[in-house]
Amino acid sequence: MKQPRFGTVVTAMVTPMNADGDVDLDETKRLARWLCDHGSSGLVVCGTTGEGPTLTDNEKLALFASVVEAVRGRAKVIANTGGNDTRKSVEFSKKAAACGVDGILAVGPYYNKPPQAGLIAHFNAIADAAELPVMIYNIPGRTCVNVLPETLLELSHHPDIVAVKESSGDLMQISDICARAPSSFDVYSGDDHLALPIAAVGGVGVVSVASHVAGDDIKAMLDCYFAGDVARAASIHQHLLPLLRALFAVTSPIPVKAAVARLGFSVGRCRLPLCELTSEQQLSLDAAIAPWLKTPVATPAR
Repeated sequence: MKQPRFGTVVTAMVTPMNADGDVDLDETKRLARWLCDHGSSGLVVCGTTGEGPTLTDNEKLALFASVVEAVRGRAKVIANTGGNDTRKSVEFSKKAAACGVDGILAVGPYYNKPPQAGLIAHFNAIADAAELPVMIYNIPGRTCVNVLPETLLELSHHPDIVAVKESSGDLMQISDICARAPSSFDVYSGDDHLALPIAAVGGVGVVSVASHVAGDDIKAMLDCYFAGDVARAASIHQHLLPLLRALFAVTSPIPVKAAVARLGFSVGRCRLPLCELTSEQQLSLDAAIAPWLKTPVATPAR
């Protein structure tokens, strides 16, 4: 197997916040280092899981710089800079690049529903400006626009557009991309429950939420698969399923942020309009994450 540019397990990081709802940069650094210790080869900062839609640009830039400082090259830091305004995305990508990040995540423009030609122009403009490796994020369930295989294939000719985080959930589409994309272009599962199936059709890894809790297991699953131990990989996948169901039983990142708090990190609650789990939902989540709480991380004194 080729070595993917961002590694096999890229964690879409939550954003720690204090009791007042302000970003907690110290806890962000601690979490980033811990994720590197537990299977993460890359970190997406300020993505959907990191509550990017409710962060200010200044908060995002501070988070990018803080994670770069914390990991010191142990993992690739990928800044989520994409939006539905091409000019703003271009300018913000330049600012993110100045923070020392290793790559850019650019989501399909949401709400304005551009045609495929508009998507091509949008992503090329971001890649031209950032002068960093770009991972396209295709998640039509949130954006209402599907970045089609033909579009990705055309974009893959740009020297800095190197990967896609595929969250369409369509294995036929994803298989088509894997089959036709150049070998230099990496296809990542954007859904934890499809990490192993997508690896089986040519994917290189996963941009994961569950790796906050089970990063070592997810890495082991993919390592086993790529080493040819398919039965062991399938066994780990099956072991993970109750956790994956619990982490996505409610809109993400609500459950994963609650799970990370159970690990001993002071991450706070999600910003509105995302709300807290109900007591019943918290109990279900606690039951699902229990196998991974044998050695919780202690929260340092403040």
